[in-house]
Amino acid sequence: MSLLHFLAPWEPSILLVAIFAITCGLYLRGTRHARVSVARQLAFWFGLALFYIALHTRVDYYAEHEFFAHRLQHLVLHHLAPLLVMASYPGSVLRAGLPIPWRTRLRATGKKAGIRILAKICLHPTLISLLFVASVLVWLIPSVQFISMINWRLYLFMNWSVAVTGLLYWWLLLDHRPAPPARLGAGLRVLSPLLTMTPQILAGAIITFTQRDLYPIFDLCGRAFGLPALTDQSIGGLIMWVPASLLEGIGGLLALRHWTRLSQKNRPH
Repeated sequence: MSLLHFLAPWEPSILLVAIFAITCGLYLRGTRHARVSVARQLAFWFGLALFYIALHTRVDYYAEHEFFAHRLQHLVLHHLAPLLVMASYPGSVLRAGLPIPWRTRLRATGKKAGIRILAKICLHPTLISLLFVASVLVWLIPSVQFISMINWRLYLFMNWSVAVTGLLYWWLLLDHRPAPPARLGAGLRVLSPLLTMTPQILAGAIITFTQRDLYPIFDLCGRAFGLPALTDQSIGGLIMWVPASLLEGIGGLLALRHWTRLSQKNRPH
């Protein structure tokens, strides 16, 4: 398969292309008005590219025809891509890319009481953490997985829910500010990955060692590589178990670095 064929959209989406184009345009414009290190820019562009590859190339085809490819896709959408994007701290750059009247209007909207209450509820650390874990585990329930793979609307919702909750969680975890204004204390940011990775490790281990086919939908769809069902299932479970845990561990180490920096900053001289 040529690279061009691989990068061609499996299921083209004008909306998805528009979202990526607007994001790229705002970020490029923002880098002209805000100082952004090369490392931050590389992290952002690599993360955004991984989002695009996972959502809008032949990766999506393989994710519909092999369980392990499906888990790799969600590993990228839920862990790797949002970790890279949020490690680049893109918020200030994207805001700088907005026209000044839009920035003024956005700032005024954010100060409204109703919006602040809504943000306090929707961006509560407990809610974000629960949704982060649920967006993995719920879709792994065999009956839910079956329905989501045959209903294209539910399939799109599944992928977008995984990506959005991943972005929210890593934004929460990698916040380098003290609390407040950060929504979660520095120490809890270090502890959080231990809490969120545990149910994912357990689910991955169960899937890995189960000796019956939990996801026959991939046989019905036709397996892209012809792997035996249990082999495919075991590899998918291991992907949940090892690489996902490793990425959450990396996130925890980044949070620990921020905690150390904040502790040294607040230490009396």
